[in-house]
Order: sequence, then C-alpha cells, then structure tokens
Amino acid sequence: MHSPLRALALSATLVLTALGADTQYSIAVIPKGTTHEFWKSIHAGAVKAEVELATKGIHVRLFWKGPLREDDRDQQIQVVENFTARKVSGIVLAPLDSQALVAPVASATQAGIPTVVIDSDLKSDKQISFVATDNFKGGQMGGDSLAGMLGGKGKVILLRYQVGSASTEAREAGFLDAIQKYPGIQVISSDQHAGPTRETAYQASQNILNRFGRDVDGVFCANETATIAMTKALRDIGRTGGKVKIVGFDSGTQSVLDLKQGEVQALVVQDPVKMGYLGVLTIVEKLQGKSVEKRIDTGVTLITRENMNQADNAALLAPPIAKYLKE
Repeated sequence: MHSPLRALALSATLVLTALGADTQYSIAVIPKGTTHEFWKSIHAGAVKAEVELATKGIHVRLFWKGPLREDDRDQQIQVVENFTARKVSGIVLAPLDSQALVAPVASATQAGIPTVVIDSDLKSDKQISFVATDNFKGGQMGGDSLAGMLGGKGKVILLRYQVGSASTEAREAGFLDAIQKYPGIQVISSDQHAGPTRETAYQASQNILNRFGRDVDGVFCANETATIAMTKALRDIGRTGGKVKIVGFDSGTQSVLDLKQGEVQALVVQDPVKMGYLGVLTIVEKLQGKSVEKRIDTGVTLITRENMNQADNAALLAPPIAKYLKE
C-alpha cells in the first residue's frame, strides 16, 4: 500500500492531468545499496521530492533500484545501463566506485539523459551536479573530536570502508589530516577496510583488535556498518563504555542506541533525506531548462550523547523514513 502522503500526491497528479497541466518525468534513483538505513533515508528524501512536485503539477515517476551488495560494481553499472536503454528522463546516482561508473554516466549523457551524482563523487565532468556532504570536513570533525576526547594523547585506529568509494575515502583523508595536528596521538592502524556488510566489518574489527585491542585508546570508523561492527567487537572484549573512545560516521538504529548507551562517544552525521530530496529536485530543474549549481553541500553535524536530544540533531538521528516509504 502507498503511504498517505504518496496517495495524496498521486491524487493531486490525477487532478492536474485531467486539467492538462501535468508535466511528467521518469527519474531513476540508483543507490550504492538498498539495505542500510542510510539508503532508505535517501529513498525517503526522493519520495518527499516526488510528493512536493506532484502538488505543483510536475509528476515524477521514481524508479528505485540498486545493487544488493555495496561492492557489486558490475551490478550497479548494469542498472545504469538498463535505465539508459529504457530512456528515463534523468538519473540520480550514488556511485559505488569513483572510476567504474564514469563510462556508464558518459553513455547516459550522450543519450541525452542527465545525471545528478549524490553522496559519493565521480571522477568525471559529465554529471550536471554533485549533491553530497563535505566528507573531508566530516572526517576532520571526527578526528578533532576524537583527539579532544583523548586530551591530545593516545593510540588510535582508523577503520576504513572500501577501496574506490570516494565519499568514505574523503572522510578517511579528513580524519588523518586532522589527527596529524596532535603530536601526542599515534595512528597504530590505518590500512584496514571494513567491507560492504556488517559481517565483513565485524571480521575486520576482530582482526584489528586481535593485534591492537589492549593498546588502542580511540577508533574512527568511516561509515555506519563499520561503526556498529567495531562497537560490537570492542564490546566482546570488554572495552566499550568509554574505555576506548569511538567516533563513527552516519546514524542507524543500532549506532544511535550505542550512542545513547555511552558505548559510542560521537557520530558524524549526514542528512541523507536532504540528499535524496535535492538530488531529485536538481534533476527536475535541469529537465525544465533551469540552471543548477555544480556542487550542493547537504551539511554534516557532530552529534554526542550530550546534544543528541536537541531538536535538529534528533531529527537527523531518526529520519522520517516511514512517513514517505511504503509499509
């Protein structure tokens, strides 16, 4: 069943169509994956844009499809190519790989299908806009926060996400850029990748802690699954609750619970609903012949146990997914 908001949008669309006032576009929104809460929030933002546009007589038919695993570059390439062949009006894409998706986007552009890139950058000039967090800045915030918790002294670990993901690589670079300002902090591990799932992240976390678990004072994790998995692995060896300071990236049900319980000390949080929302609005503006900004920053916020209940922060930690997506 459709949500009440989407039903309202569809009703408005039907009325406007009857009046001959409706403009229709087919927009493919292609995330890196579909299971993590972050991508569900992106989806909710895209539907929010669809709902608002319908009330203005602009009917957007959204196609939401992405790879099952966030390391399946070939599947994401195939999804882009399929939507290009279907001649959708536009594409909103979160590239799994900053280089592997260059050719498919170029092909879409050549076919007259504009692409807005969201979340993670692409090494190309073919996309009409990049709508995303300043991930380097977010990584810097994480590094400065962790250093502050440690009083500028201690041994820290960086748990990366995976090779080729521009968004997380920028976070990792930002973290290392910030942490180098603190001569009393030693980075004892910075070359390990969590991989695409909680399971791969948990295994990577266990492997790191088998070597450094008794020496580490702080950890920075580059995405949601890495944060959740590292927290669990530290819990397993009795080193949560502030014994090891954890700063993660992104919010999900489990990571927010870990923050509330004091097992995670801070989360660097994006606004994925805004990202999905502006991604769709930007592609529609382009299709209407309007000029669009080449870079749109959707913001980043450091949230701790102390400020997590502030209204703006609480909204970021609990995005309105159910309000926009089907039950």
